[in-house]
Amino acid sequence: MGQAKTRGPYAKTPARKAEIVRAARDSFAEKGYAKASLRDIAERAGITHAGLLHHFRNKDEILAEVLAQRDAEEWQQGLEAVDGFAQLAPYLGDLIRHHQRAPELMRLWIELAAAASRADHPAHTYFVERYERGRVQFADGLRAEAASSGLRADIRPENAAVLFHAVLTGLQLQWVLDQDLDIVGPVTDFVRLLTDQGDAEESDPEE
Repeated sequence: MGQAKTRGPYAKTPARKAEIVRAARDSFAEKGYAKASLRDIAERAGITHAGLLHHFRNKDEILAEVLAQRDAEEWQQGLEAVDGFAQLAPYLGDLIRHHQRAPELMRLWIELAAAASRADHPAHTYFVERYERGRVQFADGLRAEAASSGLRADIRPENAAVLFHAVLTGLQLQWVLDQDLDIVGPVTDFVRLLTDQGDAEESDPEE
């Protein structure tokens, strides 16, 4: 006999979970994580509170899924939009501005990443693997730039990849603390400093 299929309103379908995640994303952005309730999220998703708990055990679990989904979406967008340093700075500027339109989610991401530094945190493995994947991909891209004389010769791709993530995360933390702070400009300058373009601009006799 084949395995029985789950039926009824609590069936764990990907579509239903996606609806819950979208509803939670809206609720967190509008109300803030602390004030967003599971009942509000369930109502936005068009299901009962009990139905939501069949998919997610608690609000922390939903938050992790919301941020992981956003991360996956942006990762794919980055792969499609950036194939070299010429596209990197403009893409990052657009991405940062997009994040700034939902500061609550930016703050929640920073808080979750810090909490996940504990080895027993449910999101610990995800964040370790996420940053490792990001460093490897960025370093590989930098090696390609170095081969085409795009990366400064005195910078190791592995070190640049670590610095890149530190700068991006650190600047977003500073912006959450002071939302009048410009962080797009510093990110753009940091990318420029990784390339030979930085030396060329400094030695340009026209300036």
